[in-house]
Amino acid sequence: MTRVGGRWRVTRPWPDRLRPFVHSYAGYWESALTPYRVRLVPTGRAVVVINLGEPFTQVRRLGDDPGTHGLVTGSLVAGLEDGPRVCDHPGGQEAIRLELTPLGAYRLVALPMSELTNRVVGLRDVLGPGAGTLTEQLAGTADWGARFDLLDTALSARIERGPDPAPEVSHAWQLLSRAGGAIPVGRIAAEVGWSQGHLIRRFTEQVGLTPKMSARVLRFHRAARLLTREDVNLTEVTAACGFYDQAHLNREFRALAGTTPGRMAVARVAEGALAL
Repeated sequence: MTRVGGRWRVTRPWPDRLRPFVHSYAGYWESALTPYRVRLVPTGRAVVVINLGEPFTQVRRLGDDPGTHGLVTGSLVAGLEDGPRVCDHPGGQEAIRLELTPLGAYRLVALPMSELTNRVVGLRDVLGPGAGTLTEQLAGTADWGARFDLLDTALSARIERGPDPAPEVSHAWQLLSRAGGAIPVGRIAAEVGWSQGHLIRRFTEQVGLTPKMSARVLRFHRAARLLTREDVNLTEVTAACGFYDQAHLNREFRALAGTTPGRMAVARVAEGALAL
């Protein structure tokens, strides 16, 4: 259990059977009713938020008209993103947040991940009435250990009966992830034994982004992580992540996060969120 800004965060190791599919999960709660806004940046992961308290007042893509595209919701699923999203909350949050690998999310939601790309949808709309029952059970359980037991059981059951991603797509994602996005799509296609066109179609269906965009997101995410280290400089990050030059680095940060590397370096970044 740790304190993150104005809220508490609690987590524990999740079962081995979930490790190929779940990147992280944690519970959050705060007693202060202090409104806040965060900007979510692409991470190459899908996100599930199980709301146990006050819902978000708005979740929207940066640049969208708040009155037209805002989403007032409690529990939600967010597919992979290729740009930033703004979330407003009135304060008093209590929730469980999960980060899933793209192929873990594919098994969980049992839908083409391309249908969730750059979208946020209600949890019940994706998982059905069982999601509402699980949320009620979690909200009615005060102990976080018991909450995580319920969550592990529900996740395992849903993922185990979910669709299997194509082995070639799984291998392609592993290649991209291990390289931090710094691997050509043609090389990936040759490695898995598919044409580039077929790889792009199947990969986009099951991951949610094209291989090229996934590579951009993973490279950006690696650079963002490196920028959190002390005494790191932009020249080192540019070279380590495979950007052509600092101008290229700046353009990618503007396109994917709506900010600059320098501003992100000094911002408080937690689980893909920048405090605004």
